[in-house]
Amino acid sequence: MIEQDTVKLLRECDAGVKMGTKSIDDVLDYVRSSKLKQYLTDCKREHDKLNSEIQEQLARYHDEGKDPNPMAKGMSWLKTNVKLVMDESDETVADLMTDGCNMGVKSLNRYLNEYEAADEFSKDIAKRLINLEERLAVDIRSFL
Repeated sequence: MIEQDTVKLLRECDAGVKMGTKSIDDVLDYVRSSKLKQYLTDCKREHDKLNSEIQEQLARYHDEGKDPNPMAKGMSWLKTNVKLVMDESDETVADLMTDGCNMGVKSLNRYLNEYEAADEFSKDIAKRLINLEERLAVDIRSFL
């Protein structure tokens, strides 16, 4: 049970970190503020570090990981592009990213509860990813 929950939690972290990285990539070209751009690039760099750890752990279990849900990915892309076409502002970027962070935090907390038998190292990865998302949402509030 521990190994099974560990792999499932790592897969969800894998999908979450990929979704976060893609979302940041989708909005970076629209950002005007150097401070907002810095927050986003720093967060992306941290996502990349966590992704390396996740991939390392998944490899230990001979698992390929998980891509984000195609429907969620498509809806995110559509929402981002529609909102940014209508208003290419830092406020719109901050709004989109805050929504994404909140959804990520909610999902990851749900998975932490669902896969409670996962090993502590994997739970720590999930918690660090949650903290990263929460911190970005707080950091970019001044742009809302």
